[in-house]
Formats: sequence, structure tokens, C-alpha cells
Amino acid sequence: MSARLTIALDAMGGDHAPEMVVAGADMARLRCPEIDYLFFGDEQRIRPLLANLPDLERISTIHHTPDAISNDAKPAVALRSGRTSSMRLAIDAVAQGKAACVVSAGNTGALMAMAKFVLKTLPGIDRPAIASFFPTMRGESVMLDLGANIECDSRNLVEFAVMGSVFAKTVLGLMEPTVGLLNIGAEEIKGHESIKQAAAQLRITPLPGKFHGFIEGNDIPAGVVDVIVTDGFTGNVALKTAEGTAKLYAELLRRTFSSSILAKIGYLLARNAFTKLRKRMDPRRYNGAMFLGLQGVCVKSHGGTDADGFANAVCVAVDMVTRGFNETIKVEVARINSAIAAASAIVDSSSPDSPLPDPKAAAV
Repeated sequence: MSARLTIALDAMGGDHAPEMVVAGADMARLRCPEIDYLFFGDEQRIRPLLANLPDLERISTIHHTPDAISNDAKPAVALRSGRTSSMRLAIDAVAQGKAACVVSAGNTGALMAMAKFVLKTLPGIDRPAIASFFPTMRGESVMLDLGANIECDSRNLVEFAVMGSVFAKTVLGLMEPTVGLLNIGAEEIKGHESIKQAAAQLRITPLPGKFHGFIEGNDIPAGVVDVIVTDGFTGNVALKTAEGTAKLYAELLRRTFSSSILAKIGYLLARNAFTKLRKRMDPRRYNGAMFLGLQGVCVKSHGGTDADGFANAVCVAVDMVTRGFNETIKVEVARINSAIAAASAIVDSSSPDSPLPDPKAAAV
């Protein structure tokens, strides 16, 4: 029998909590039967919901707290005043070893601030990043950062590339994921200084994948690379633009196929194809933004999602734990830092005119 995995849930996070959280947990239980739950929130609201789901109730424990973080709470305020909130107590459970991971559909900024404060960053990681799946012509890719870090230097971008590569290997199962830096052009002369420096470093860094180089916005849906690396400002704009474009096309299709009798007949003939397309582009399928770089697994579900979307976020958290994502991150970061340090030592001991050694060679 496989070991049980305990998941901490912020039962009060999200637009439709706690009903959506409880229903989503029950759906995830069917997909991942090895999990147990710790629900943090208002017991008077959670208990009746569990009573209607006896199979879920048997594997669940409620930790009562009347406090919850509002959707409009500022991260700094939430961090100071939310110590007894459902979100904070769920994160504390991971830090205390009572749960293997935490999932919340609550305030993103507050969740990141609390998770970083409580769980801390992994050794060798300066800043955590928000990552998520992105549908492409070739399947699925990973994009980070999606809003945790508005401004990033070259070191941050290199760390994101490492974490994204490990995520693509452990969760998506890619043997050698390709990594691209999102830029305003593919040419080496384009972009600001930090992204140029990051590219130069990635070309000589022994990634757990392969560095492709610069990519542009239209390369994202084409699936040119498996991992898209950018700063949080650009990544968030790209994500929201893609979401808005998807909604636009869905609405235009709806209007087109309802514009006339012939159009409606055409829709009936193509209904099966459109059903497949709708399932492929369903945002619930890609629900679950991962906070990479923390000493604990933390997954952010979309605040407006339904039970199906929340269940997907729970299953993403389960995958990250069972496949040893954080352990792999530690190993890869230590390996890369060791290779860079060895290369630097060779440079320091050589003559000023000696060429810069390749860290990949130093790592062998």
C-alpha cells in the first residue's frame, strides 16, 4: 500500500469557498485516493458540507478558525494581521510537518507573502516564482514568473530557468525540456541588460534541460520551447492577454454560429469537434499556479474556479510532492552552483589572457 499524503487546504479561500473547496477536495480524492485532508476554516460552515460526503469526511480533519484573508487584503497587512487566518494556519501546517503541501484559492499576494515568510526559500534560491501550465500547439509548456517578482535581475532569471526545467522534467515528464527567455526579439542584441546577461549565463550553465535562446510572444502558443522564463510583470501581462484572447474567440464563435439558420446547422455538424476544442482549452484543466523555490509545496488555485478546477490544483500539488520536486531542485541548484564556483576558481588561478572555461566541463 502506498503511504498516505496529508494536504492542508485553505477552506475559506476563493470566491465560492468553502463549498467549492470541499467539493473539489472530494473530486481530487477520487483521482488521488492516497490523500488525507486538513481543512482550515469556519467549522460551522465546513462540517455540514463534509457530513453530506461521508467518504471525504472519513479522511478529513477540521481545524477551526473564524478568520480569513479577504481578496482585497494587501500582502503586508495580511502578513501582520492574518496569523490566525485559515490561509496562514494551512501554511503553518506544512512548515510544522503536519502536511506535505498546501492548496489555497485565496488572495495571491497574501499567499505568496505568507508562504515565503513561513516556509522560506530553498538553499541557493534568491526569490520564489509563480509558475503555471500553458496550452500550446505541441502540448503543454510551463511559464514563470507570472507575477511574484515585478523586477528581476539576471540571477533571478537563471534561477527561474533551473526551477522551470526541473518542474517540466518531474511533473510533465520531459527528458530534456527546452528553455527560452521571453524577449522583444530573437536577436542577441535585443532586450534589456539583465535578460542579455541571463542569456549569456544560461548558455554556459549546465541546466537540467537545454537552453534555446530568446523567444517572442508568438512563440509561446506555438510551443517553440517547453519552459518560458520571464519577469513577473511581463509574464502576468502575457498570461492575462492569452486568457482574454481565448475568451474573445469563444465569444466570437458563439456569435458567429448563432447568427443564422445555416450557421446553427453548421455548428450542429461540427459540434463534436468544438466539444473537443472546448475541453482542450478549458481553463480548469490548467488551474493551479505553483510557487516554486520554497521549502514546501504551495499551490495557488484560481479564486473564481469551480470544484473541478480546484481538484486539478490539488492533484498538481500531489504530483509535486510524490515526484520529489523540491528535492530535485536542491540537487540541481547545488550542482550548478558547484560547477560555476569550480569554473570561477579555474579563472582566478589562470592568467588574465586565459579564455573563460565552460562550467559544463568543470562539472564533469
